[in-house]
Amino acid sequence: MAWVERRGAGFRVRYRLPDGTLTSETGFDTWKVAADRAADVECEQRNGTLVDPRLTQTLVGEWVRQWSDAHEVGAGTWAKYDSHLRNHILPRFGDLALGEVTRMAVKAWVKSLRRSLAEPTVIDVVSLLSMVLVEAVEEGLIGVNPCRRLRLRLDGRTERPHARPEQVAEMVRRVRPADGVLIITAAYTGMRWGELTGLQWTRVNLDAGEIAINPRDGALHEVNGQLTLARPKTRAAARTIHLPAFLVEILTAHRHQDPDGRFVFTAADGGFHRRSNFRRRVWLPAVDGHPTRGWAPIAPGLHVHDLRHTHKTWLIEDQVPEVLQSKRLGHELGGIPGVFSHVTPPMIDAMLDGLQRRWEQYGSTALGDLYHAAKGVKINCTQSAPTDAERPAGDDHQQAV
Repeated sequence: MAWVERRGAGFRVRYRLPDGTLTSETGFDTWKVAADRAADVECEQRNGTLVDPRLTQTLVGEWVRQWSDAHEVGAGTWAKYDSHLRNHILPRFGDLALGEVTRMAVKAWVKSLRRSLAEPTVIDVVSLLSMVLVEAVEEGLIGVNPCRRLRLRLDGRTERPHARPEQVAEMVRRVRPADGVLIITAAYTGMRWGELTGLQWTRVNLDAGEIAINPRDGALHEVNGQLTLARPKTRAAARTIHLPAFLVEILTAHRHQDPDGRFVFTAADGGFHRRSNFRRRVWLPAVDGHPTRGWAPIAPGLHVHDLRHTHKTWLIEDQVPEVLQSKRLGHELGGIPGVFSHVTPPMIDAMLDGLQRRWEQYGSTALGDLYHAAKGVKINCTQSAPTDAERPAGDDHQQAV
């Protein structure tokens, strides 16, 4: 038999173990939730599936260590998780037993986080704690996740912008040809930043019109200032990306500029791109404008990552099936559609036709010289990124790694 008692501002469920020991589970916010758990306990007692609640005495810090050893994510994602754990989660809960992490304690902690962190960061930190505790529930260490149904949201969240194809073309006119090829590839494939900057020519099959994101080293990760090639963000990110005909021609011309190069997209000094340098030197002047060069803003506030939003939007406009959208962007399509929907060659052909038409209508003049270089025409682009004298003070040099 199990019963509910009030405890502090919440409720607890009490019952006896098979050896007669009286025990309790705490952290229930309402009587109904506690009563539901009491009913579950009685059912588990009858079925012989009740887990010994003494396992709730496992320290959060110890459980985080076990969870970290078993959890598999990309290097960039893990760097963020590690920061949240070290700076916010373990200092507050690391020395507590899992069973002592109550809903009220979590809510008070969230309130304190909001005094020093932006709301998106608070959501990230609490979501990570919830992820860790969900796994503890699955392992039978605690009966309920105290973060469950904790309402955290961004009020008035602003929708991320996307670019029109003519805006992408105008950005490209403002940068050096190599950076223009990167921007075009990002917009017309939806590839992530790390997938672009870590892309090797051995993964590009221009004859077949395909890019392969390798599951072992398919992305460049920047963690604590160090650049390393490692696995892409998710398992679904290891994929084949089909290229429209115009992009095959552009990449062919781009390849001719450095036939012995290993990486497709490099910084001006030949090293890896760094996100912050690219943003200051290339992206912001092209997108937000540059008065010294007479450039008006094109799409203020647009981020490089928003080119993925842009590509997704274009696919929706072209009525590309959701299964192909997800596959192309490196997302995993869930539910029944993810099981019973499949990508077919006619879908791919129709998608590429739509991208080709969009380029021919809006973008083909952006890299006209480069576009024709594949046919032997010399490249002579007149536009370029800001010179060193025109860059903001303090803009450091690109670093090759």
